Amino acid sequence: MALLERVSTLVRANLNDLIDKAEDPEKMIKQVILDMQNQLLQVKTQVAIAIADQHLLEKKQKENEEKVAEWMRKAELAVDKKEDDLARAALQRVESYRELRDNFAQQIIDQKAQVENLKTALRQLEQKLNEAETKADLLIAQQRRARAVGKASDARMAMGDNSKAAAFDRMKRKVAHSEAVGQAKSELAADDVEGRLAALEKADRIEQLLADLKTKRGA
Repeated sequence: MALLERVSTLVRANLNDLIDKAEDPEKMIKQVILDMQNQLLQVKTQVAIAIADQHLLEKKQKENEEKVAEWMRKAELAVDKKEDDLARAALQRVESYRELRDNFAQQIIDQKAQVENLKTALRQLEQKLNEAETKADLLIAQQRRARAVGKASDARMAMGDNSKAAAFDRMKRKVAHSEAVGQAKSELAADDVEGRLAALEKADRIEQLLADLKTKRGA
């Protein structure tokens, strides 16, 4: 997520280095604080949206759980009435709603992880913002003294730039790798042969469910 990347960059930013490199230290620190405040508002909004999405997924999961129970009752009724075709149709619905329920369960797990990531980013950014606001005047004064006595080191700053560039390159490679893995998984999921085999397995499960149900109902 681009927002989390921006937040991570702000959190990892070294305020002393930023001020050392600035032509106008006071303007720089104010801009950094403003950027953090803006990102903080965005993260808070995303946390609220992510939590709302989680609640929606949980609602959908519950609805599908209720559908499983509803169609299982219908399947039992069909078995009691010696209507095997209707029982099979009902059990197909049971299986479909179970699959949806399980899919929503996995999405809920992923969504909860996303919520926690956002909450962590929010806490880190709040801490960094507090640090920047608390130390703003001190950092500016330190920078001015450092420049006055010539302590700034161009070589050290260049090394810092190279280090940051390397970090961003590693981040880009990691994202590219994740995207490639995701694409590969999507292609594998779309394999028609696996789909047909899954359909056969589902049909077997339904027949087994029907047999178990008939045994249970004494049919």
